[in-house]
Amino acid sequence: MPFDLDRARRDTPGCERVLHFNNAGASLMPSPVLTALQNHLSLEAEIGGYEAHASERNRYEATYHAIARLLNCESSEVALVENATRAWDMAFYGLRFKPGDKVLTHRASYVSNYLAMLHVSRRTGIKIDVVPSDDFGQLDVDELERRIDDRVKLIALTQVPTNGGLVNPAIEVGDVAKANGIPYLLDACQSAGQLPLDVEAIGCDFLSATGRKYLRGPRGTGFLYVRTASLSLLEPPFIDLHAATWTSRNEYSLKPDAARFESWEGYVAGKIALGVAVDYALKWGVETTWPRLQRLAADLRSGLSEMPGIAVHDAGRVKGAIVTFSHERVSAGDLKTRLAEQDINVSISPNEYARIDSEERGLPEIIRASVHYYNSDEEIDRFCGAVRSILGG
Repeated sequence: MPFDLDRARRDTPGCERVLHFNNAGASLMPSPVLTALQNHLSLEAEIGGYEAHASERNRYEATYHAIARLLNCESSEVALVENATRAWDMAFYGLRFKPGDKVLTHRASYVSNYLAMLHVSRRTGIKIDVVPSDDFGQLDVDELERRIDDRVKLIALTQVPTNGGLVNPAIEVGDVAKANGIPYLLDACQSAGQLPLDVEAIGCDFLSATGRKYLRGPRGTGFLYVRTASLSLLEPPFIDLHAATWTSRNEYSLKPDAARFESWEGYVAGKIALGVAVDYALKWGVETTWPRLQRLAADLRSGLSEMPGIAVHDAGRVKGAIVTFSHERVSAGDLKTRLAEQDINVSISPNEYARIDSEERGLPEIIRASVHYYNSDEEIDRFCGAVRSILGG
């Protein structure tokens, strides 16, 4: 079936106002998600927050089931949290490290993840071993295998980095982790909703993601997947009356599933709307929209590459929907500002967002233009025309 672009854009009110190429920051919400969010907030205003949550319990619980369908897991393996960073932290800080333990990661690790690794390294004496990239710029799986020894206690991979189109080989990394009995934490912040995710095929023990990016959910939402068989590997870094039950004066018992990583208080309207966003993505079919995203991004790279002075910085054997570029003369900040004057949204990826990768590749501060399935070929042409005009070409 041909992709129904007209419907996708009708469902996206923001398309009438802006050319939005900042989907890797936060996508434009579709109407069903916005309606779900507004309806619950209105209900809270009318009858009270606790009462609204109780009356919409089924809608709230539906979010777990939607995410389970997205990931091919059980709903009991899903925890709803505030954002992808908190989800990643709940898994990482929940592991029991001791001095000399090693974490294997990739040079394209996201800044918050690497900061957490540095933090725990200072506290416990763990070693961070950065696996180099292969000739395509993705994690070198052969080198990953060579670096495994009995001190490796975690493999932590960012599947789609913040600073380029790279898609890391998550399934191949999972094969290595499984073969060696090493826990595997996958950051799917940029990949959830962008490309198909199947935790059984990937083989990860833990996966973190956000709602606001390619799933098109509201900000302030995220989730953590914890494989049931791996639950015992983690001790929640903090708990409350939702995560545990106070059974006697000096005793408590944790929830028996991933809910032990949640908190009592949270963004109920956002979590309900997140479930609507996941259902909306599943109705389109991520396996259907993923090739479209790749094609739109490839066309954008091609158009930018033809402009004198422009360098496109995307690596990887497989490339996704994020396109990064710079100009030899015009700064990323100036480009972003002048595009915004034409109602065109992009973002900037500073070096510190993926410092090791940026330094090893000698990247300048770069523009990040990230497409979604509701973007059009005409918008690609308009964007390239706007950049060309700014550069005086």
